[in-house]
Amino acid sequence: MTALSGPRAAVRTRSTTTGAVLDVVIPVHNEEIDLGPCVRRLHAHLTEHFPYPFRITVADNASVDGTLAVANGLCGELPGVEVLHLDAKGRGRALSAAWSASSAPVLAYMDVDLSTDLAALLPLVAPLISGHSDLAIGTRLARTSRVVRGAKREVISRAYNLLLRGALFARFSDAQCGFKAIRADVAAELLPLVRDTGWFFDTELLVLAQRAGLRIHEVPVDWVDDPDSRVDIVATALADLRGIGRLGRALLTGALPVAELRAQLGRAPLAAPPAQVPVGLPGQLVRFAAVGVASTLAYLLLFVATRGALGAQPANLLALFLTAVANTAANRRLTFGITGSRHVGRHHAQGLLAFGLGLALTSGALAVLHAAVAAPARSVELAVLVVANLVATVLRFVLLRLGMHHRRS
Repeated sequence: MTALSGPRAAVRTRSTTTGAVLDVVIPVHNEEIDLGPCVRRLHAHLTEHFPYPFRITVADNASVDGTLAVANGLCGELPGVEVLHLDAKGRGRALSAAWSASSAPVLAYMDVDLSTDLAALLPLVAPLISGHSDLAIGTRLARTSRVVRGAKREVISRAYNLLLRGALFARFSDAQCGFKAIRADVAAELLPLVRDTGWFFDTELLVLAQRAGLRIHEVPVDWVDDPDSRVDIVATALADLRGIGRLGRALLTGALPVAELRAQLGRAPLAAPPAQVPVGLPGQLVRFAAVGVASTLAYLLLFVATRGALGAQPANLLALFLTAVANTAANRRLTFGITGSRHVGRHHAQGLLAFGLGLALTSGALAVLHAAVAAPARSVELAVLVVANLVATVLRFVLLRLGMHHRRS
């Protein structure tokens, strides 16, 4: 047995196995009944299906029943099983201590109830072993996930993840699934910055990883909820809300060295794209929106200027045609990065097709308005045209992107 010094004082019982590529940690507190079947099932699965050396670490955090004795018995019974005992409670504390003390290059954890189908374990850790990703999480919220659990837990889980997206701008889908993995070198940098020692540990670690520019791999899982779970949902939810507030303040005030982490751990930017090739859809949408705003303002000014002399429908036709031609030329150059005369005729033909759809929408909207109201106010006409133009703008972007999106030959 080896004693670990410091604030996470613990005692580890080691097996004779060395050179493990993966260390799977099972954090437990008073789990003397479930622990044995869980570890034996996991050990059998890894022995049969995992192609690398592995270790299973039972991280007992302050159990007061026979959990530690069961864990020590498993250590003597199964090769590659180790036991880490801590005198203080907290799942986050147990994971941090076990991961910090491990010599394996890839670290994982799962809950003792094995709610997740073990077939997802290799897909979870494979991108970390290969170096493709930095962290990996199982997600119960993917479309292809298959989940069996009560409506109460389903609603709470989805609401919590929506809250994370709104409050902390999280881009991962499932923060609470007890099925995660991390590269050891990444864990060594992030764990000292994670303050939570309970259930919020996962969320805090993932938010830090995202802000550091690390790649988080997500694996859809099959999940069957444990009906005998002893998690206090209300207490856990309150602790999570406090954690969100604390972490949000730390990020806003700069108390966390996010910039330094990103510089140290974040992935290098991709090579600059070849000339004239747009970097992608987000940039195209921004540029298209800017061109669209300018086109809409020009369209409304032309309509107002010619409405009195030509009437509503002719003024709409003229204003829409002129701005459609200018819009196509601007989007061709600014949004999609296309210069030169190649395919210019085809592109303007596509623009005129979009113009025709826009004309049909706006003229139809005006016709419906005038059929319903004999003499509508000018402000009402403009409001109807703005709405119709918004719909036409969406259609225009789709058509132009399909026709103009630059592809390398």
